[in-house]
Amino acid sequence: MRNTALDMSRLSGADAAQAARVLHQVHAATLAGRRPPVPPRPVIDASWQRMMRLGLDPDRSTSSVLLRRDELEHRRRSTVLGDVMGTLSGGLTAVADASLQIVVVTDCQGRVLWREGNAGVLRKAGTICLEEGAAWSEDSTGTNAIGTALAAGRPVQVHSAEHFVHTLHDWTCAAAPVQDPRDGRLLGVVDVSGPASSFHPATLALVRSVARLAEAELRERHLRQVERLRSVAAPILCRVGGRALAVDVHGWTAAATGMAPVDRLPLPKSFRAGRVWLPSLGMCTVEPLPGGWLVRPGESRPVESASRVVLDLSRDRRWTVSVSGPAGGWARELSPRHAELLYVLAAHPRGRTAAELAGDVFGDPTRTVTVRAEMSRIRRYLSGVLAHRPYRFGDEVDVQVVRPADPADLLPHSSAPAVVRARAASGSG
Repeated sequence: MRNTALDMSRLSGADAAQAARVLHQVHAATLAGRRPPVPPRPVIDASWQRMMRLGLDPDRSTSSVLLRRDELEHRRRSTVLGDVMGTLSGGLTAVADASLQIVVVTDCQGRVLWREGNAGVLRKAGTICLEEGAAWSEDSTGTNAIGTALAAGRPVQVHSAEHFVHTLHDWTCAAAPVQDPRDGRLLGVVDVSGPASSFHPATLALVRSVARLAEAELRERHLRQVERLRSVAAPILCRVGGRALAVDVHGWTAAATGMAPVDRLPLPKSFRAGRVWLPSLGMCTVEPLPGGWLVRPGESRPVESASRVVLDLSRDRRWTVSVSGPAGGWARELSPRHAELLYVLAAHPRGRTAAELAGDVFGDPTRTVTVRAEMSRIRRYLSGVLAHRPYRFGDEVDVQVVRPADPADLLPHSSAPAVVRARAASGSG
């Protein structure tokens, strides 16, 4: 072979076996400080240099402390990657299974959230700790497609002895990062891994294409969310005098009045209803909208009560929450579970932890994962009036609960302990 880096995209399966033998020589020579027969590819060389600066032992194990099950479930439910798992797995799993490989999806820290594919390879992957909850960042397991794609911010294929740690020399993998199209934030990585004998140069292109499809799906979902926000904001903007715009929680503009719209309004991390200074607009009055905010620049009059929330539980199976502010209001129907959770929060102004809510609603304080998932969904449309740590209505929010005429009809089909106690207390009183 010529004294140039191996071009992995041009290798056939047979070539890959020969390349693996050369890569072992390259790996051994480079780590020993000798001149290798061919130089490692630039992306691999850069990763190896990072590993050597870290002092990572190439003879180390790839095992890591797995995430606890509740933490794993929390991360799964907290990432929008879960919304596009159908695209990520549907585009790769059948191919991976047939080619003796597996599909792995990680978060932005390299923690494995999901994996699926060939059953035999899944079992083999367990021997290198490529399993749900494991850490696969570079500083945990050395050069590998997942960790190196995260570090480099681009798709990467790593074959055989291109892995820094010897344990992985019998593996091949290709990974591509997935970014949130709303703000460019790195969400995680989709990866295809398998025995080195399953190497195929087209795998990287396939993984890259599926990652782009997932990003396109997220972009389409975001556009639909902005459209829903626009439909809610339109009648409110019609009543607002002066300048105003409706933006989603990431600052993307859904509608504007009295001013030239901008594509996106930069929002500070700690953004809330009330009087807020924004560098691009100056002092603004901010009110919550479902999935976003109403921003009114240049408001100089005193701010009224930032928000008023009415939780209407007076009608059977037609429970609603309505939010109103100086510029107007909006309402949303509630599922039975969301009605229970909001009722408990209304009854506890100082807030409830996830464990306390789990006890209130399920009678089991260990069911925190389910509670966090449901509260995450509620906060998508009540982010402006709900706080967390602990979960509660904001201090500036006036909360009113409209109960049924007969206390026994309070969420009558609910078996949540907090609701059952409330019905019993009202009946005995």
